[in-house]
Order: sequence, then C-alpha cells, then structure tokens
Amino acid sequence: MSCKTCSTNGIHPGCKSNGSCGVDSCNKLTVFDWLSNMQPEDESAQLYVEVRFKNSRKEFYKNSENLSLHIGDVVSTQAKSGHDVGIVSLTGPLVAVQMKKKGAEKDKDELQKIYRKASPKDVSVWQSSRDKEKEIQKRAREIIIYLKLQMKLSDVEFQGDGSKATFYYTAEERVDFRQLIKELAKAFGIRIEMRQIGYRQEAQRLGGIGSCGRELCCSSWLSDFRSVSTSAARYQQLALNPQKLAGQCGKLKCCLNYELDTYLEALKDFPPTDCKLQTEKGVAFCQKTDIFKELLWFAYKDEPSNWHELHKDVVQEILEVNKSGKKISSIEDYIGESSETDEIKSYLEKDVLEDSITRFDKPRNKKRRKSKNRPRNKQKTKS
Repeated sequence: MSCKTCSTNGIHPGCKSNGSCGVDSCNKLTVFDWLSNMQPEDESAQLYVEVRFKNSRKEFYKNSENLSLHIGDVVSTQAKSGHDVGIVSLTGPLVAVQMKKKGAEKDKDELQKIYRKASPKDVSVWQSSRDKEKEIQKRAREIIIYLKLQMKLSDVEFQGDGSKATFYYTAEERVDFRQLIKELAKAFGIRIEMRQIGYRQEAQRLGGIGSCGRELCCSSWLSDFRSVSTSAARYQQLALNPQKLAGQCGKLKCCLNYELDTYLEALKDFPPTDCKLQTEKGVAFCQKTDIFKELLWFAYKDEPSNWHELHKDVVQEILEVNKSGKKISSIEDYIGESSETDEIKSYLEKDVLEDSITRFDKPRNKKRRKSKNRPRNKQKTKS
C-alpha cells in the first residue's frame, strides 16, 4: 500500500505522477482537484498553495513570486529559521475551500511564502537529511530508555535544509525532556523540537492496514477525529470485545460513528430492550432485537431457550395492554402467520429444492468396465 522509498527519497521512483498519484500513501489525505482542467478566472486563485511534507503534514503558503506551480512540484518554502522543502499537493481555487475548511482563512496575512522551485542542491540536501531519520530515531529511542522516560518516540522529521529535526512522541503523562534535548543536541549537532501528538495522530502519520483490509481512514481521508464511546457499539448491538473494537491506535475505531445516526433514527419508534411482557403464562423478557427488520424475540422466564418472534408494533400493542393493568393470554397468540422462518422455508421449497443439484452434470455411462483386480472363477483342483 505505502511507497517503500517515500520515507527516504521523498518521491516514489516508479510513480510517473511524481508522487501525486493519490493512490498510495505518497499523497496522504489528498484532495481530488476536480477543477484542474478549468482556467481560473482571477489571479487570486493562484496566490495560495497547499504544500505537503512528510506523512500527513500539510500547510498553506503564499505564492508571492507568482510561480507557475503544479501538483507534484518540489518547492522550497519559508520556515521559522532556514527553509523547508515540500511537494505541492493542491493549487487553484480549491485551496481557498480547504483553507476555509481548516480555519486557515483568517490568518492569510500571517502565512509564510514560497521562495522558489527546489534546485538540485536543495533536493540533494533534503534527501540526505531524510536518509538519516531512521538511524537518528533508533539512537534517540536508546537515549530515552537510558534516561527512563515514560514516552514513546513515534517519528522523526527533518527540515529541508537539515538544520532542524522534529521528534514526534506520545505520552500519557507530562514528561520532563530537558535532559533529553541536551543529549540529542549533543549527539546529533542539530536543533531539536519535541512535539507531542495523540494516539490517533500517531496512527495517522504512520499509516497501516485496518481489519477491513483497506488503508486506515485516518491516514487516507479522515482529517477530524471525533470522540468514540462504547455506547456507539451498544446501539449497534456489537459485542464489547476490546480486541475487535479497538483500532491500531489502541482507541475505539472511528468507523463506529459512521452508521450510528442511522441506528439512532431507527430506534426512535422502537420499544426499549429492557421491557417486560406480562402474560398469564408468566413474564416474558426481551432476548434479541433486529432494528432494521423491526423484530424482537421474547422468552418466558421459565423457558429461556424457547424464543418467540414479534414485530415491534405488536410489542407496543402488548405494552399498552399491560399499562392498563391487564395481561394477555400468551405470546403465541400474537405471533404472525408468516414469520421469517416460514418465509425462508417457502423460499427453499419453491425456488431451491425444486432444482436438482446435479442437473448440469454429464450422465454417467451405464456400461461398467471390468475391473482388472476382479477375481476370476478358478477350477477347483482335486487334492
């Protein structure tokens, strides 16, 4: 899924779109430019450009030099100290839409600018500094273990000019890393910046394959992380198994919120799952519900293994009768004639069982061949 050489060389050598294909992780959280074939009416549409750096980090810059930029161009951008190198990920009028979506429209005057298109020297320095990241990350983890700090170093990102490195880490509590910065600066001879990120942001930066077999939502298209609670799993009648409900970040999966609104809307006219039906045979408890088929299964207290299927409207009717202080005779009187099991049986009898399973097989030849190992009749010899 992810490009193996993106983390070291910046652009996948086999990608003919110069790293902007949007298929692999060489362009995480990409935006499809559906206005790419249209000429912008005003020049202000080319004033702002979106630039992508390592993994999912993207920032907006001013094109104050009026450079002719296209998606996939490597540019040299302004930084707090020195310069950085990134890849243009979006141009044109869609940049203004993304700036408004991410709240960067208010700070247009404070945006940094693009110096130029990256020269061969800029690209060589950028690639050489990216090649050091794995070794520095390994060495930094050894220093963290030596200092016995309760933190996890997840990623290292170099600035384009190689003068600064940003260390991304996760920690449950506040960490005093002043001694760590001294050790890192002494060992590598560069400026150090420590940046704490959450567990979901860590999974977004590193990427991976989810249990569904596809690339993680957070590293491919999901940009806002909403809180996910266990009630979302309860509404969808999922087993509260932490191994299945947790993602690679260790938190509950973000996809639990995708269908939650549909379930909540379907549950509005649904009787509560803890309802009890008062009958002359005894009290019946709800054992199972099917929200979208609008069915409930009830069982008597004395017969917990014998379930009876009822429609939600029928259950509401029985509850109204119980509210008036009356009891129904039994649940069996309210079971519909055409239940789900009867429909399945009728379908099997009419459509499936009428057709022969071997109707397309070739008929066997009735003539049997004499087997070689068949015993022959031998004449009995007299003793």
